[in-house]
Amino acid sequence: MSNNAAPAISVFIPARNEAGNIAPLFDKIARGLDALRVPGEIIFVDDGSTDATWDEANASAARHPCARLFRHRKSLGLTEAMRTGFPRCRGDVVIFLPSDLESDPEEDIPKLYAKINEGYDVVAGWRQGRRDGKVFASAIANIVSRRLFGLTTRDLNWIKAFRREVIENIRLRSDWHRYILILAAAQGYTIGETPVNYYPRQKGKSHYGLGRLPVSFLDVLVVWFLLTFSRKPMLFFGGIGLGIVGVALTTFVVLAVMYLVNLGQRRPIFDFAGVLLLVGVLFFVVGFLAELIVSQNERVDELSQRLQDLDERSRQ
Repeated sequence: MSNNAAPAISVFIPARNEAGNIAPLFDKIARGLDALRVPGEIIFVDDGSTDATWDEANASAARHPCARLFRHRKSLGLTEAMRTGFPRCRGDVVIFLPSDLESDPEEDIPKLYAKINEGYDVVAGWRQGRRDGKVFASAIANIVSRRLFGLTTRDLNWIKAFRREVIENIRLRSDWHRYILILAAAQGYTIGETPVNYYPRQKGKSHYGLGRLPVSFLDVLVVWFLLTFSRKPMLFFGGIGLGIVGVALTTFVVLAVMYLVNLGQRRPIFDFAGVLLLVGVLFFVVGFLAELIVSQNERVDELSQRLQDLDERSRQ
């Protein structure tokens, strides 16, 4: 790997408490890049490790000058590690790999690079032979995500390769690293998939477990809501408001008919229908306010794009 040539591939590695895995990881990445005979770099982000991970990374970087290291003083999570590392990637293709050696970079870097060169914008690795305790949780998350968003990818949260344009245009929020394929597909990027081998962890312990399932479920609902209604919030709030108002008005009509045929009064039901009507109107008001916010955001985005275009023209 040449340190002087502009990198064609950036291998992004986030790590937290992975002492013992770092040296072989860097060596395997180097061999994977050498096999392709293209210039590459390693972008390593230590997310607040409390063991010897950072020291091992520095020692490995001394042997591999193409590596650039960054560090969080405390653990901020994988999404924040991506937000630190992705902007530092200079390669036309960015490959994301874990630091625990459950993926073999020597095998997987050439596989991902070959697949993305078939014309895809993003390529996901599909784990073969996985036998760890997270298979059930991962399967549930993958099924829910595929059903909600229509993706055919079978492993949404594993190793990936991106064209740099993709990571520049995707905005990640807390813990949204799991949905990066969904966000890319929503912007029209093409998604490919390639089978890769899975290897059990030999050192350290996993940082993820079943306790993340409820959080993941709530996050996927938020992503679905934003992708579906962020540009048209009245569809959501107005739809709910219309349904509630319809129920309230129907209740009023039924009560009126009952009153006319002398079936007695139902004052509690009448009051409840009045509350429903008020709630329905409030949903409409929230919908209009949300539309105003979206309109202002679109104007800000348009202004930002114009300023970016002017900056590019001035550089030319």
